[in-house]
Amino acid sequence: MKMGELSGMKANCPVVLIMCDYYLPGYKAGGPIRSLSNTIESLGERLCFKVITRDRDAGDSDHYPGIKPDSWHNVGKAEIFYSSPTFTAMFRLRKVIRAANPEVLYLNSFFSPKFSIYPIILRWLGLIPQIPIVVAPRGEFSPGALGIKSCRKRGYLVLAKALGFYKGVIWQASNVWEEKQIHQRFGNQVSVIVVSDFHSGTASCVKKIRRRPKSPGRLRILFLSRISRMKNLAWALTILKELTGDVEFSIYGPLEDLNYWLECQKIIRLLPQHVKVQYYGTIQPECIEDAMMEHDLFFLPTLGENFGHVILEALLAGCPVLISDRTPWRGLESKGAGWDLPLDNPEQFQAVLQHCIQMDAQSHSALSERARDYGLQYYKKAQDREELLEAFLLTFANGRG
Repeated sequence: MKMGELSGMKANCPVVLIMCDYYLPGYKAGGPIRSLSNTIESLGERLCFKVITRDRDAGDSDHYPGIKPDSWHNVGKAEIFYSSPTFTAMFRLRKVIRAANPEVLYLNSFFSPKFSIYPIILRWLGLIPQIPIVVAPRGEFSPGALGIKSCRKRGYLVLAKALGFYKGVIWQASNVWEEKQIHQRFGNQVSVIVVSDFHSGTASCVKKIRRRPKSPGRLRILFLSRISRMKNLAWALTILKELTGDVEFSIYGPLEDLNYWLECQKIIRLLPQHVKVQYYGTIQPECIEDAMMEHDLFFLPTLGENFGHVILEALLAGCPVLISDRTPWRGLESKGAGWDLPLDNPEQFQAVLQHCIQMDAQSHSALSERARDYGLQYYKKAQDREELLEAFLLTFANGRG
């Protein structure tokens, strides 16, 4: 399909144009793709979604098979424009935005140059229509995220506020912590709506979980996330060296930061023999549930998550979680579903891991059931979040002047 030939859209349906770095059929970027695809599939009957994104998955050098770059395609309930790496000129992007003719522009990032900053500057210059713009930072204002390439990010924040790039935009936060972070950066007067991310659920929601019994003195740990400084894998590996007992530590995820992975490999080589670490590469989304059920504990001491789809997937699969206290998943120990601990106290992490190593099959089975029950409780509330986001987008779409 050529640019501008947008077929198959529902008549009289408000158009929401989403701009994001990665979308289906990609999966390596993790949660943001799932948040968007779940939103589109859930709300696509009353809203017409169009998406401008890259023509390849994170870290890939080739475009998706069967995709013609720099053109529109029907994918699920949306029209997708897959832009090539050469499609970088701001004014070419302007033409695509104008061709989509949206009622609402939805930016799924704050710091993405091509898919967030460019559209904001085009709006500021008056080169695209003055329609409502929703900005979803997706955790980019968390202290952990701002600490990576901090000079560049803080410099843009200063410039954007000084020039008024974001005057009049509507902000979407995934939780009350992100709402507070947005207000800290742009003031208490800005408009923020809190709508947590969508999760489509897995087969585990409807079938009985079958897990291998855990053996006392042995622990199978799963780390499943992008290999990047934000996910804190190196820190997780250093925690393992003080443990006693047989430990199997499985790592899944794309190598987003090769230099960081080299740091991790140095730590792995220094671990004692009773700690076995294996990297399995990327994992297809449909295989995640099986990986969760093959392990006794999900371990993610992340520097920050605005949601954490993989944490919910672990809970739904009955895999207890050990995570940092920098995600929306808090109070896990009181719910009997796992632990969320401060990163400045590594001894607490070590104590929990050692406790899990010694845990017998009966105790672990009870912990697993509580984790799954908590995940199901969260998942069953999804309808309320769908209705809130749909009303939010429809309000601005129908209010286009």
